[in-house]
Amino acid sequence: MNNFLLNRKALSIAVALFVSSAVVFTACTKDKNDDGEVPTPTPTAPIELKDFSVNPSLIKTMSGFEDLKITTLISSDDVLAESPSFIFGAQPDGAGILKNPAGEGFIMINNHEILQSVSRVYLDKNFKPVKGEYIVDSDGGMTRLCSATMATPEEHGFAKPTFLTAGESGAESMIHAIDPLAAADKKNNQRTVAALGRWSAENAVPLPKGSFTGKTVIMIGEDEGDGQLAMYVSNTQGDLQNGKLYVMKRTNNDPVETNMSKGQAYDVEFVELDNVKSSTGAQLQQQTIDKKALMLARVEDIDYRKGSDANGREIYFTATGVSQGDKLTPVSGKTMWGRVYKLVLDANNPLKGKLEVAVDGADDPGNSIVNPDNLCVTENYVYIQEDGDSFYKNNNHDGTIWQFAMANKSLKAMLQMNHRRTDATFNTKYNPSNNLQLSTWEYGAMYDISNLTGIPNTFVVNIHPHTWTSDKYKNSDGGTTRLTNNSEGGQVVIVRGVAK
Repeated sequence: MNNFLLNRKALSIAVALFVSSAVVFTACTKDKNDDGEVPTPTPTAPIELKDFSVNPSLIKTMSGFEDLKITTLISSDDVLAESPSFIFGAQPDGAGILKNPAGEGFIMINNHEILQSVSRVYLDKNFKPVKGEYIVDSDGGMTRLCSATMATPEEHGFAKPTFLTAGESGAESMIHAIDPLAAADKKNNQRTVAALGRWSAENAVPLPKGSFTGKTVIMIGEDEGDGQLAMYVSNTQGDLQNGKLYVMKRTNNDPVETNMSKGQAYDVEFVELDNVKSSTGAQLQQQTIDKKALMLARVEDIDYRKGSDANGREIYFTATGVSQGDKLTPVSGKTMWGRVYKLVLDANNPLKGKLEVAVDGADDPGNSIVNPDNLCVTENYVYIQEDGDSFYKNNNHDGTIWQFAMANKSLKAMLQMNHRRTDATFNTKYNPSNNLQLSTWEYGAMYDISNLTGIPNTFVVNIHPHTWTSDKYKNSDGGTTRLTNNSEGGQVVIVRGVAK
């Protein structure tokens, strides 16, 4: 084992100490005390953040948010001092950062969707990337890996940090449970979790351990035209093997998405699926039909409200939306422009709840949210990241992150992709095909790193600039099963001043 990898014996001791250290992940977190209240955090000396990438930031602030400060963390052109051959690859999506238990810096884990891979980047104490490797390549990942969640002892009651990354290449895809601190074993394809079922899944999100005391409750989103919101429940915290799997349905058995509208709350329940471990994805899909599950247009990301155990039972998720092939006409019964849903689970029974439409892109088609994908939920806001590359003909803007205020239900455009199409030099590098369509770039994860940096209101944002291509980025994970359409660049930025 070289000095880049963590010695297993030393690591086992370090992990025992690690459970008391801070972790951040795609769902922005705060620790709670025994009464469910958020304690005053131990002050952390603030880090002096600056641009660490040779590439400029690919996003910009919108009107009213000019005070936000954006710095670059890593991009595909960066050469890391301790691993000069490492390339930070295409489409960084689900992610998390944790303190390095074997040093004074940090470890950043990123899915790379189109590569079917997971990278691990080591940051020094000032957050500068210094070395990187792939801990899952396309052989180990097997399917596209989209959003993800870092389950932790502090927030979720798991025995150790576990990176739950969801496969999304059809109904037979599975969810992986990756040890983010273990020695790299990138071709290992035996880390999938049969009890979580087979789905074209976008994310698997454990709820906070105090939301349902003693239980593990994991929400799963299926990114299909007849998509599901699923739930895994175990009576043991951190258990991924012995629980039961359920799908959401309305109590009146109506499966049609557009039969729900804003301004009303609908009774829902979760109904158990049978023989999950031994069922194919196709068999599970048939069960969702037979059991009258609610059919939603592409359930992508999921996150829960922060601030208390009770807040953790308030869940937001996206239905990205689908259209007819003309990119103008809705599919009957499905949202086209996309929706963000709010689900409040019963405090005494996670299998019952109230569902409502929080944000609907159809309220102002093309000007409001378009194909919402990733979410980051704080105590008071929902940050909605667009994936507008369905290229609807009446879309009027580039990819945007929207701020939705829970209290007054206002929706404001906060950040937007900065394509700079009129800058010939920039366009030649980041758009060599000269694709002038709107919304050719999309977002990956957005998550809170305030506690790690010691800087309040500080978030990471991942970016997929799809038109930024070069052969030098191709096959950056070294895998053998995803050798086409993988030559994109990628970027991670830090945004300070984001309201929580």
